[in-house]
Amino acid sequence: MLERGPACMAKPYSNDLRKRVAKTIAAGETCRVIAAQYEVAPSTVVKWSKRLKETGSPAPAKFGGHKKCSLEPHRDFVLAQVEEVPHLTLHKLKDMLADQGIAVSHDTVWRFLKREGRSFKKTAYASEQHRVDVARKRQRGFF
Repeated sequence: MLERGPACMAKPYSNDLRKRVAKTIAAGETCRVIAAQYEVAPSTVVKWSKRLKETGSPAPAKFGGHKKCSLEPHRDFVLAQVEEVPHLTLHKLKDMLADQGIAVSHDTVWRFLKREGRSFKKTAYASEQHRVDVARKRQRGFF
């Protein structure tokens, strides 16, 4: 078996090995025999065989990369809602999106808004401080 320790991130097997396995598959050997011969798991041979039938090549699919945000096509709608209701909660925004047929998680909404430079942090002071009665009490030292 090839060494793949827990500290290493999994990598695709080499194309050379995949091509040799593909030749043996074409020769009619069973998956278990091929797996033993090339010291790979039988499930690996099955997957490569399936990939060979579907694509005509045992080469691996794209590995890694960046996934686009599912809210990007709805960017204008989301930002318009945030502009319209500045104190909109993430959960409420998620529910509004669901009403539009857009199913996303709370975390997806949060990450999208973070990338857009929007913040949902509370202010450093209570809004009640702007009330006249509260301001008067603060001046007198009652708080």
